Amino acid sequence: MQTHNLGYPRIGGNRELKKACEGYWSGKISLHELQSAGESVRRNNWEVQKEAGIDLIPSNDFSFYDQVLDLSMTVGAIPERYHEVILKKGNNELDLYFAMARGYQKDGLDITAMEMTKWFDTNYHYIVPEFKKDQQFKLFSTKVIQEYIEAKNQGLITKPVLIGPVSFLLLGKEKETGFDRIDLIKNILPVYLEVLKKLEDNHVEWVQFDEPFLAMDLNDKEKDALVYTYGEIRKAFPDLKILLANYFDCFGANLKTALSLPVDTFHLDLVRCPSQLDDILESGLLKKRKSLSLGLVDGRNIWKNDYLKSQKLIEKAINAIGSDRIFIAPSCSLLHAPIDLELEDEKGLSAEVKDWLAFAKQKLQEVKELGTLTEEKLAKNQASIQSRNKSKLIHKNEVKERIAGLPESIDQRKSPFSIRQQKQKMALNLPLFPTTTIGSFPQTTEVRSWRAKFKKGVLSKSQYNKNLESETIKAIQWQEAIGLDVLVHGEFERNDMVEYFGEQLDGFLFTKNGWVQSYGSRCVKPPIIYGDVSRPSKMTVDWTSFAQSQTEKLVKGMLTGPVTILQWSFVRDDQPRKDTCNQIALAIRDEVIDLEKAGIKIIQIDEPAIREGLPLRKSDWQSYLDWAVKAFRISASGVQDETQIHTHMCYSEFNDIIENIAAMDADVITIECSRSQMELLDAFGEFNYPNEIGPGVYDIHSPRVPARNEMYALLEKAVQVIPESQLWVNPDCGLKTRGWEETKSALIEMVSAAKLLRESISEPIG
Repeated sequence: MQTHNLGYPRIGGNRELKKACEGYWSGKISLHELQSAGESVRRNNWEVQKEAGIDLIPSNDFSFYDQVLDLSMTVGAIPERYHEVILKKGNNELDLYFAMARGYQKDGLDITAMEMTKWFDTNYHYIVPEFKKDQQFKLFSTKVIQEYIEAKNQGLITKPVLIGPVSFLLLGKEKETGFDRIDLIKNILPVYLEVLKKLEDNHVEWVQFDEPFLAMDLNDKEKDALVYTYGEIRKAFPDLKILLANYFDCFGANLKTALSLPVDTFHLDLVRCPSQLDDILESGLLKKRKSLSLGLVDGRNIWKNDYLKSQKLIEKAINAIGSDRIFIAPSCSLLHAPIDLELEDEKGLSAEVKDWLAFAKQKLQEVKELGTLTEEKLAKNQASIQSRNKSKLIHKNEVKERIAGLPESIDQRKSPFSIRQQKQKMALNLPLFPTTTIGSFPQTTEVRSWRAKFKKGVLSKSQYNKNLESETIKAIQWQEAIGLDVLVHGEFERNDMVEYFGEQLDGFLFTKNGWVQSYGSRCVKPPIIYGDVSRPSKMTVDWTSFAQSQTEKLVKGMLTGPVTILQWSFVRDDQPRKDTCNQIALAIRDEVIDLEKAGIKIIQIDEPAIREGLPLRKSDWQSYLDWAVKAFRISASGVQDETQIHTHMCYSEFNDIIENIAAMDADVITIECSRSQMELLDAFGEFNYPNEIGPGVYDIHSPRVPARNEMYALLEKAVQVIPESQLWVNPDCGLKTRGWEETKSALIEMVSAAKLLRESISEPIG
């Protein structure tokens, strides 16, 4: 049996790539230094995989920002608004690339960034390709070829990874009406063939095509596009070895189509869908000489592989088709896993818990060991599995009893929204189109240094708190000065919106270097939920109350919702996710009630991840939505009618779950809207969404500062869809990652846009 890997984390063990990109964006390092940093990460990744004994090592899995954006550059899917960037003196291909990802605001140009959304049901964000009717494609970037040659010069014959043309088109959006983006398949395929020809000229053996839409609901036209695509590729390259990768779910109804494709190896995600191995072996559709790649090692979680379970699947496949037709692999790219468990010390992870875990580097070793499993390795692995199963750290009877005893009405507010809204208007006394922000303010190098010094014991707790109090007071005073209506305390005490809460909840563990890429240079360090969850004490009340004491205006309490905490953590796999989510919901509910008792009248419970948790196939949605929506309602429903509950969601398509969003019954929902130019708001208007809405009017993931008139134009669109009495004005998301200068400029413009709208509201809009 051979081993292979689908992809490896590209941020570097110490986030070298993040630091290099941010250094280049700020002008602190040169293009050459940035490219050298990328080369170093690639070289190290290949070496790690070679040392682990992986037979087929991927190339082109590296990216300076996003692999989908990389492919947009490769096939020349570059929106016209960016063409001027490359013409500006001193700019290069990477400047164009970053302009598409982040926007561009210099040299007399002011260009918005491309839309960004979640990669299937993960917390990774990709840059959405833009397509026009009859769009033509041409080879623009040769990155995939260059990196194959680079690895070859290093002595490695790699397996280049490409997002398949069907999935690439389906990942994008039509920017004109009257056509279906899948109809562009015949236009884009020649570029793929050109890339493959250049790879063939450099003696490529294997190419991995990722077609993750095979895990989605596909219509007949999309299935036909797959058949056409791989038929044409095989016709042009009869000797090329093709590995077709599907992950995150089964092939499902696409199985017959997939197995008919003229490829050499089919990759199966047997972590998400172990039953599909039986489906394939029993179907009789797997032709002779076709191989199977068994995705046995979980690429999306951190628990050690249970070799005994994996061994049974391997033996089943061997008995059916023979060991020479089997590859062992992770379930998906290891992009979604932290890099190296060896970087963790016992201050963060005890030896007992560390023995239960495997990060990306260790998962490579698991893949290799599964291919050559000995009795000794199996026994050692099973000792770790049993240690975790029997550990007394995991279970708490009081938590289980509380869950078991929940009353039916636990998720219901006291009154319907129509009554609550009137009471809240009287209690809060806000103007038309109230302005607010989503929660966090920029965390400067100075603020982060305080936290680091405090954790190291260099800064005392009293001095640390004094510094944070000073920063909070400045933020409150500045918000008052520019005229924001509902203020936030800025969250200067918080490291991450999930990590901060997990650190204060029982049942969570944290790593020191368990970084995972979220988008671009943005990395997160997901908590590990290892046991039953409860809240030992108040988490946010003190800082929120302090901020409220500094102003007569309303200050929002800021919490992360149970579904998002679940989704953005590495979750225990020994009980249903629903049960873990309800435990978190009760902990957040306790905090909400304590905030209300402390006099906080507006409480925001962020749920940006609720849609990303959807199963990939619609037939599986309702079960998830039932428990996810209920978990949010459990967290939010313990307060009086006068207390206003907000929630926030970003980078989600809402059209198909709008009824479920309404069922969450938040008094106010704030959503990302600016990159899509308010497209996302249409779903709320068509549905006649009953509660209040704050559509984001500027994109915080881009450094550009939009002008007042740009935001006013978006608000004009919003008023066409949302009743005036229901409309809030806010940015797309929290401002933690932005700089103060751009934040201040943008918020001043935003408040000005809201005031202009109030002044003009007596006149017809539009």
